[in-house]
Amino acid sequence: MRQVYLDSNATTRVAPEVVEAMLPFFGELYGNPSSMHAFGGDIKRHVDEARAKVAALIGASPSEIVFTGGGSEGDNLAIRGTVEALAGRKRHLITTRVEHPAVRGPFHHLQKQGFHLTELPVDSTGALDLDQLASAITPDTALVSVMWANNETGVIFPIERVAQIVKSRGAVFHTDAVQAAGKLPIDVSKLPIDLLTLSGHKLHAPKGVGALYARKGTKLVPLIMGGHQEKGKRAGTENVPSIVGFGVACELAARHRAEESTRLRALRDELERGILARCKDARVNGRNRLPNTLNISFEYVEGEAILLMLDALGISASSGSACASGALEPSHVMRAMGVPFTAAHGSIRFSLSRYNTKQDVDYVLEQLPPIIERLREISPFVDAGEWHGTPLPGHDHEHDHAQ
Repeated sequence: MRQVYLDSNATTRVAPEVVEAMLPFFGELYGNPSSMHAFGGDIKRHVDEARAKVAALIGASPSEIVFTGGGSEGDNLAIRGTVEALAGRKRHLITTRVEHPAVRGPFHHLQKQGFHLTELPVDSTGALDLDQLASAITPDTALVSVMWANNETGVIFPIERVAQIVKSRGAVFHTDAVQAAGKLPIDVSKLPIDLLTLSGHKLHAPKGVGALYARKGTKLVPLIMGGHQEKGKRAGTENVPSIVGFGVACELAARHRAEESTRLRALRDELERGILARCKDARVNGRNRLPNTLNISFEYVEGEAILLMLDALGISASSGSACASGALEPSHVMRAMGVPFTAAHGSIRFSLSRYNTKQDVDYVLEQLPPIIERLREISPFVDAGEWHGTPLPGHDHEHDHAQ
């Protein structure tokens, strides 16, 4: 059976060049980079080289890169580390309603600790109102965090303008760039960004490694204490094999980003056009998206059922729904965008990578339409006369769209 992997916003295949670079550090190059002896010092040199490669991908200085255990740790370090460094002098925080849980989680935790949290809405295309952002910032605002690109829809936020607004009002600015890195040009030397999060496994490096860019002079209290590693910002012996692999992955991403973005956009658009032409009542969620990402809703069918049937045919994708409290709920991103309930449940994300081909797209376009047709034939909503957008009986759409 053919295998087609279209879930690269969840995780990517580790590049063969990355695996090859990592292997020696599981064997003969096993030293601790913090050791005083030459054997350890040679390992440190490889860590420093990787740090320089990660920095180069985003236009940073190597000294501004803090290696972490992944994107979630980087987001937590940026958010909680900043707030703790301010020692309660400012108590207001701002983020958006469509952030990744790694950002929403620490903000909601801080809200429970007594901080005032503003979560900015987005419109039906997934876009922010920058005037609303500007008016939300007060002298008491400690930190603003706005993602560079959304993991579910691929919607890209105007980070340059966002950062300028935030910094002109004196707050610290953080962006989760986990999905954007390697897909979009990033140059922090030209942008007033204080903190930026990266994750290795989103750009063909292994899982369990990431980085936080912290502009020189930005104050952070570490989450993990007990050692001098990472200039005191993250204690613990470095994950050398993964860090080396991360460096190589960033080097590859920088080298191939432009041509891969063009190629993937063409494949994504072909997939999108084909689905819309073949599947009745399908809608694309979001505008101004990452070149590799397509989030599309199919009215009156369950996304989980679509995924199971695709998986049986060797096609891997993901759903915009999540199982919470024993009930299937639309994702917080779909709710924030006001996607109708009957479409939000049928949202599927296809996300491509450098290893996808036109043959992959052709296979999906061959297999997906019959699945949608079959599921609609057995949909109880269709039988209830709800084919053309009539609200579900007793269903409060305003409640669904609130965040």
